[in-house]
Amino acid sequence: MSTMTQAKDQETVTLNKYSGSMGPDVLDVTSLYKDTGCFTFDPGFMSTASCSSSITFIDGEKGVLLYRGYPIEQLAEKSNYLEVCYLLLNGELPSKEEMKEFETHIKEHTMVNDQLNRFFAGFRRDAHPMAILVGVVGALSSFYHDSLDTANPKHREISAHRLIAKLPTLAAMAYKYNIGQPFMYPRNSYNYAENFLHMMFSTPAGDYEIKPAVAKAMDLIFTLHADHEQNASTSTVRLAGSSGANPFACIASGIACLWGPAHGGANEAVLKMLEEIGHVDNIPEYMEKVKDKDNATRLMGFGHRVYKNFDPRAKIMKKSCDEVLKALGVKDPLLDVAMELERIALEDPYFVERNLYPNVDFYSGIILKAIGIPTSMFTAIFALSRTVGWFSHWKEMVEDPKMKIGRPRQLYTGHPTRDYK
Repeated sequence: MSTMTQAKDQETVTLNKYSGSMGPDVLDVTSLYKDTGCFTFDPGFMSTASCSSSITFIDGEKGVLLYRGYPIEQLAEKSNYLEVCYLLLNGELPSKEEMKEFETHIKEHTMVNDQLNRFFAGFRRDAHPMAILVGVVGALSSFYHDSLDTANPKHREISAHRLIAKLPTLAAMAYKYNIGQPFMYPRNSYNYAENFLHMMFSTPAGDYEIKPAVAKAMDLIFTLHADHEQNASTSTVRLAGSSGANPFACIASGIACLWGPAHGGANEAVLKMLEEIGHVDNIPEYMEKVKDKDNATRLMGFGHRVYKNFDPRAKIMKKSCDEVLKALGVKDPLLDVAMELERIALEDPYFVERNLYPNVDFYSGIILKAIGIPTSMFTAIFALSRTVGWFSHWKEMVEDPKMKIGRPRQLYTGHPTRDYK
């Protein structure tokens, strides 16, 4: 810890400076209002650390993403989603025995209460899957009200297992409800990704053939989206949890935030862009619009707010994308458009100079499209992937003895005091 002193109008303010294990130092402004009568002003929290955390680290300039210190490239190559879940929740990779026990617990909780079938019947058939998930996940607390003591470590653990296990089931149910097919029960003989694909595409009349390349890609999508530090939805979960709200309500709040097109809807926006372009022949005209600063047309799935150089997840996802397209042999004009856009963005000086490389949303959208998952389900899959990250941050926060309810300040610009007439 060090201190920083700033003098202005003969008033001196001394701020403590703290250093984390990685990343920029921070100035502690906790006592600023008490000492000076002033707040800081930072819309969008562009220069504000809202918490301390030991879960995920991002260096956007260097294209680095670490889960509990492990590079995402190593986890993507050597691990799997459930092992990453254990890592995020507990801080360390599991032993073989711990992993086996964790997998067993998850499989024991994949089914949902049959009463939820009636809950689904209350939605319109064309309801967006995210609208359904916000309601259904929040409603889970009504089924597990006997284990909602946030101060109880066992209650926290079982809630984590339930959420990780049930989100694929609920997401698949939302899809089946949309298309008017019967819900498919989970099967404990499948791994996590295989089970999700089974519940999505199998029917009582026949089983879905799960191709290893597709299951592997699905697991990779889950892994790469498991956490991403203090983004909007994670911050929403933390803020909701700071009030003492139960974990199901907090995760539902994260899902609601993720639904926003500026956050979780990015890979859905990629497919809408491809549909708008329609054909490879239309790409040159579209690119001219993108390059025209007076035109509002944007190239979706390229560049990233955090990663100023490249998205480390995109390199991993590109390899998986190539493998899936080869394994499935899919012939789709929209995928042809996507591949040509990728080629142009990697070669055209306009995009190279601006570091507008394809990001993880671009490739994950292509993979999900090739698998046969409708665009409306993309953000729901993001939500089930991110649930473990949200819960890990919620758990870290409620276990912190210094936790306080979140209460941002404001710069008031309304009317001063005035009398009613």
